[in-house]
Amino acid sequence: MKVVNPYLNFPGNTEEAFNFYRSVFGGEFSLLMRMKDAQGMPVPQGQEEKIMHIALPLNSGQVLMASDNCNASTFSEGNNYFISIHADNVEEGQKLFDALAEGGKPEHPFEKQFWGAWHGNLSDKYGVNWMVNYEGNVQ
Repeated sequence: MKVVNPYLNFPGNTEEAFNFYRSVFGGEFSLLMRMKDAQGMPVPQGQEEKIMHIALPLNSGQVLMASDNCNASTFSEGNNYFISIHADNVEEGQKLFDALAEGGKPEHPFEKQFWGAWHGNLSDKYGVNWMVNYEGNVQ
C-alpha cells in the first residue's frame, strides 16, 4: 500500500467546494469527471453536470478527491468522507478490503469497475468509511 488520500462527498456542491479548496491550496485539478461522462453508470435525470470524480493534488504528494452524492437520502454530515487506499496490486487490495470489512458493512465489493480500476468501499466496525483501489495493469 503506497498512498492514502482523503475522499469527500458533497450533496451536490462539490464543484463549488473544490474551487474554494483550489483557492486555498493552489494548484490545478488533475481530473474532473462529470456524471454524464461515466460510461455504463446510470445517472439520475438532472444530475448529468454533477461531479463524478474530482482530484486536486496537494504539495505533500497526496490528492484531495471528491464527488457529488446523487443519492441525497444517504448523505449526512459525518458520513461525507472516505479514506482512500491505493493498493500495489489486486491481491493486496482484496486483502485490505476483506480485513477492513471484518465486522463492518461492505457497501460495494472490491471488483473491477467500468472505468478499468478495481474498487470497493465499506464502513469498518468503527464506522470509518474506506475506499480500496487498484489502478494498475489488470485484465
